[in-house]
Amino acid sequence: MPEANEHNGRLYIETVGCQMNMLDSELVVAALRQDGYQLIDNPRDADTILFNTCSVREHAEHKIYSALGRLKYSKQNRPQRVIGVMGCMAQKDQDLIFNRAPHVDLVVGTGQLAEIPQMIRAARASEKRDHQKAVSLSRKAGSRLEVADSFQSYDPLRDPEMRPTPFQAFVRIMIGCDKFCTYCVVPATRGPEQSRAPSHIMKEVRVLADQGVREVTLLGQTVNSYRHTENGQLYRLSDLMYLIDQVEGIERIRFVTSFPKDMTDDLLQAVRDIPKAVKYLHVPAQSGCNEVLKRMKRGYTVGDYREMMDRIQAAMPRCSVSSDFIVGFCGESEESYQKSMDLIRDCRFKNSFIFKYSKRDGTRAFEMFEDDIPEDVKRRRNNEMLDLQNAISAEDNAQFIGSSVSVLVEGPSKAALKSGRDSTASDSSLAQQLMGRSECDRIVVFQGNPRLVGSTVDVSVSDCTSTTLIGEIVTAEIQHGPSGLLPVIS
Repeated sequence: MPEANEHNGRLYIETVGCQMNMLDSELVVAALRQDGYQLIDNPRDADTILFNTCSVREHAEHKIYSALGRLKYSKQNRPQRVIGVMGCMAQKDQDLIFNRAPHVDLVVGTGQLAEIPQMIRAARASEKRDHQKAVSLSRKAGSRLEVADSFQSYDPLRDPEMRPTPFQAFVRIMIGCDKFCTYCVVPATRGPEQSRAPSHIMKEVRVLADQGVREVTLLGQTVNSYRHTENGQLYRLSDLMYLIDQVEGIERIRFVTSFPKDMTDDLLQAVRDIPKAVKYLHVPAQSGCNEVLKRMKRGYTVGDYREMMDRIQAAMPRCSVSSDFIVGFCGESEESYQKSMDLIRDCRFKNSFIFKYSKRDGTRAFEMFEDDIPEDVKRRRNNEMLDLQNAISAEDNAQFIGSSVSVLVEGPSKAALKSGRDSTASDSSLAQQLMGRSECDRIVVFQGNPRLVGSTVDVSVSDCTSTTLIGEIVTAEIQHGPSGLLPVIS
């Protein structure tokens, strides 16, 4: 193993985007540690700087290009510093990144992450500092098999320091997407849909359990589309969940993001019947108008989505469902927008992630439709929809007041973290405020000893906001801890 030294040992990585990007960063950092790198949190001190990028929204790309611009002159003063761009923007923009930021050394697509350690070594050894690029084929550059082969899933190593918490981890069960929604760049940046073998996934889950992980989140662009045949047997997501349920140490199983047409009854039954399964589903609707859904090429109608919601409610009345909505998509009339508002009112989502449409080069909508909704109209619709969703979330959260919920404690609350950073904060009790999530994915905050982090406790809910349940611990004993049962708490 190469030794870390003063010239190549300090690594800074900045990650934007989805959980898939967070997992990719964890895997890249784990590989670079094998080359002797130390992860640091200040780019000024780094000898290698990597940006793991997102192309879903324009703002995310602007953020990266701005960050790259700020590094231009520091690179002149430190020519041995290696700067790399990886992920979806790298796969999408490729040479454009070098044109806009010539001081970048590496451009690495989503399917070539395993090449990053070698590319960094080559960049640092090169006197001319030639640009290095490793990207996958475009969707039209070969057969489906050839394109798929150029997008390699990269899951060899794990790095606990890069996880959301030491006892929560992401597990990629598939890569790519074949849905081709007209607004989305993911089929181009992540490649064709490919499911990993169950045996590989289970091996990874067991390693995570041995490392102390208690909650796994299964990832896929459309995770409930998972299908893989191994040893003559077809495995679906439901089958995979039953397998993971048998792994000792794993206590919670969740998955994101689901596609409405693939929300099958066998999967709903698995979520209902497996005690470890979190009773929560994230199923983006994107619009409540059939005409808009057709232009988006979502492949379902509003009636299909409502029928899916009815099946979820029938199988699990207390299951939480969240959604995504795009406002201001091409041709969205005021009537179309109001139909989305009606869908939110009727479905009463736990929460919704709401985005203003921005055209993305490389998508079908960019070529086919005019981005004809004024920005001020998009902003108004976005704010109105947020207000509606927040009001529904607050009403539904209030139904938990007076009840008890089981909470996996994740760490200090945001308020506690802010209090710790702000030396002028007067409420010292915030330092003891913890947060976690209930079995139906509600955020819960309460006062407690920091040693509860990583444990499962019962919390009595006494108040709420639109985003959070507020309560007090009611258990005499921690249900479970990182190392089994812990002492009685007062």
